[in-house]
Amino acid sequence: MNSSSRQRRLTAAALTALAVAISATACSSGSGSADAKGADSGTYTIWDPYPQFDKSSAWAKLLDKCGTEAGVKIKRTAFDTSDLSNKALLAAQQDNSADLLIVDNPVVSTLAEAGVLTTTDDNKLDTSKVDPNLLAAGQSGGKTYGTPIGANTLALYYNKDVLKEAKVDIASIKDWPTLTAALDKVKEAGKKGITFSAIGTEEGSFQFLPWFWGSGAQLTELDSAEAASALSLWKDWLDKGYAPNSVINNTQTTSWQEFASGDYAFAENGTWQLAGAEKAGFDYGVLPIPGADGGSAAAPTGGEFVTLPVQSDTGRYATSQKLATCLTNTENLYETDTTLSYVAPTSEVQDKQVAANPELKPWVDAVKAAKGRTSDDLGTKYPKISEQLWKAVQSALSGSKSPKDALSAAQSAAGN
Repeated sequence: MNSSSRQRRLTAAALTALAVAISATACSSGSGSADAKGADSGTYTIWDPYPQFDKSSAWAKLLDKCGTEAGVKIKRTAFDTSDLSNKALLAAQQDNSADLLIVDNPVVSTLAEAGVLTTTDDNKLDTSKVDPNLLAAGQSGGKTYGTPIGANTLALYYNKDVLKEAKVDIASIKDWPTLTAALDKVKEAGKKGITFSAIGTEEGSFQFLPWFWGSGAQLTELDSAEAASALSLWKDWLDKGYAPNSVINNTQTTSWQEFASGDYAFAENGTWQLAGAEKAGFDYGVLPIPGADGGSAAAPTGGEFVTLPVQSDTGRYATSQKLATCLTNTENLYETDTTLSYVAPTSEVQDKQVAANPELKPWVDAVKAAKGRTSDDLGTKYPKISEQLWKAVQSALSGSKSPKDALSAAQSAAGN
């Protein structure tokens, strides 16, 4: 694709969608220069969303190692997640894209539909070992754009001491009724039940989706009876005092701080809190979020994709493909995903992670059941749907609308 046709496809709609398609997972803030690749063809540029990792980090060293193996130098720039997405789109408009972009998975379809990214058919990236449910987050219009470098998702952390005091056997929790019964016991024992994030942002949608999908609901039908049952579950928990009113304003960070106080039985949160859980000072466990009628609910996948942007000089693709393959091969994925606190996107590396750390088993199970937010070919429709979903959650939990009415309004506004 030539640069003029790509510029025509970089539409205002793509810019708007990109502005709201920001990461719901934990990431550090930071900045980097947006310098383009130099005139030296032996230098390849990589943009990533990991400003927390400096030149001495294992991640930066891996980039340099992959560059050395490919016979080139690496020029790396790290951005905050949302900043990276916008910089990538603007760079493409100027025909000045990085050789490799590592971006949050909901952004992939937006960049792809804007004409920024090459497909795996074009760039020859091998994705055959990647779990299909994780790869789906980078698919749009029947094409695949890039490959996941790792995944995280949501599950329920639980405080073993609180559950013991409330005489709750964690093995008894298999579905929504048994979870609610456990919360009732916890409250009767004088403890606090469950905390989560229902804030009016993408974080709120991210945290609601396991319950939404766990009910059997679909994002193309926000006003279904199944969707209403999921929102009613959260509303009932607030009404009965099983969850605090603070969830309406909680981010995933403030929700975690509540759980870390030691007073709560459960917290919905992600793999990125594992280090915090170890420091919390109490014995904890992890339980995949149950579906309404049992089994593990599909939680949304977080994590990044390694993608190859469109270049005017198509001769660069071969080396870019070597770099992407190096970053995501079996040997390097294990070290990378340990560094990033991610579950690997392939069963082979997941098995290696669990063998080294058995406590990762529930997280691997949760990732295997997870689902991309832009899956089902939603692509750039997702940000608009998500915004209406978090607004419905806010309306219902605040009591301004019933769950049914809130979701009906959301469906109308989303235009599904």
